[in-house]
Amino acid sequence: MTTDDRIDELRERREEARSGGGEERIEKQHAKGKLTARERIDYFLDDGSFTEFDQFRTHRSHNFDMEEKQVPGDGVVTGYGTVDGRTVFLFAHDFTVFGGSLGEVFAEKVTKVMDRAIETGAPIIGLNDSAGARIQEGIDSLAGYAEIFHRNQQASGVVPQISVVMGPCAGGAVYSPAITDFIMMVEETSHMFITGPDVVETVTGERVGFDELGGATTHATESGVAQFTAADEKSALDDVAHLLSYLPQNNVEDPPRVDPWDDPDRRDDELADIVPDEPRQPYDMTAVIGRVTDEGSFFEVGGSFARNLAVGFARLDGHAVGVVANQPRVNAGTLDIESSVKGARFVRFCDAFNIPILTFVDVPGFMPGTDQEHGGIIRHGAKLLYAFSEATVPLLTVITRKAYGGAYDVMASKHIGADVNYAWPTAEIAVMGPRGAVNVLYSDELDAVDDPEQRRDQLIEEYREEFANPYTAADRGFVDDVLEPADTRPRLVDDLEMLRSKRATNPDRKHGNMPL
Repeated sequence: MTTDDRIDELRERREEARSGGGEERIEKQHAKGKLTARERIDYFLDDGSFTEFDQFRTHRSHNFDMEEKQVPGDGVVTGYGTVDGRTVFLFAHDFTVFGGSLGEVFAEKVTKVMDRAIETGAPIIGLNDSAGARIQEGIDSLAGYAEIFHRNQQASGVVPQISVVMGPCAGGAVYSPAITDFIMMVEETSHMFITGPDVVETVTGERVGFDELGGATTHATESGVAQFTAADEKSALDDVAHLLSYLPQNNVEDPPRVDPWDDPDRRDDELADIVPDEPRQPYDMTAVIGRVTDEGSFFEVGGSFARNLAVGFARLDGHAVGVVANQPRVNAGTLDIESSVKGARFVRFCDAFNIPILTFVDVPGFMPGTDQEHGGIIRHGAKLLYAFSEATVPLLTVITRKAYGGAYDVMASKHIGADVNYAWPTAEIAVMGPRGAVNVLYSDELDAVDDPEQRRDQLIEEYREEFANPYTAADRGFVDDVLEPADTRPRLVDDLEMLRSKRATNPDRKHGNMPL
């Protein structure tokens, strides 16, 4: 065989590998509104940047006549490329080959690319579209999943991990995405669940559809498993690329800075009009975030779940920051179990990857009620407290209105490590709200007067004037300054520049025991 013959053979083998499960199965994939594994990679990565690993590997199984069904690549495409010029490693399940099911070689390909990502310090992107474990390979399939899970744990906090669920994801397959930092799901075509609808009905008698049990909307709004959803696959991949723009490559790099487009010294007089004078009147905290951070830069994470706490990424003078903010429009911004867990996980991600955290506070306390107490609000609320207290990145806090009780402490207060804390003149910092405090402190007097409601209103106003204001906290140094709202952005930009050289460490230990 001549050299030219060998080159021709190589080209034929590459073409066979690229064809996946064949044209018929590719057409079925398209008919479901789904791209193939290679089409997804081609769309996501910069043109011509993809380098593939292990294109010619095939399975080693001899069970159930499997040796007659060998397909190059074995149902997963792996390799690396660039997104906006920055290296990422990725794997893409090929549903046209054995339904994207995972076997021994499939798992070896995925773990290989994950190992390379950890060694070189680059993000790992998983494009998931798989029927699950390959039954014909038995225990080897289960072992393969466990090898991947172990790499997910090893990569956690070292390189960003993002899972894009673009089809079925069931059984043990869901645990790998669950360990990663962010999950994106495609509406209508993606599902995640431990057991499918048929098993649920058999075991419990409950009838439930795929979407209701584990669709994108369910996991974005009910379970909080997915942080993002998109209407189609290309939109999902666009959002992942946008998310990557805020993130460093690994845990020893700083997040990338973009050329700033917004004046760092911009004052915004309209901020003073956003927070109502009436303490119980709701307002949209994302409007505050949008006016303080670089215009148009706020990218919310998990916006459909635990909406009483808003988290996401934004920029200050081009620098990436994580934002955590009470949302007064939903349950008055009260912290509950779901919002505490949501906030804690986001804070820990930012801290792991050197992303400064900007916190906006308007919180009346923790949610009362037997459902919260019995559900473990003490334990879950402590997660957010632990996460902020553990963080060593720059912490900047702005109290816009209420900051009551233990929730004041938890929301990145000076006492648990925040570097700069500011309050607006509208801030009320106290053990509890004025009405509750008056009812406790003056109960005997209120019982004795002829018009208790009128006297209560007087006492509430007196309490608010004397105690529920930012100046007592400023006098104690717990608040660094009381700012005019318009001055917030310029001050935070200056503080972030000052804090860029911050070096803080926690006590030497293997790890703490977070209240999981």
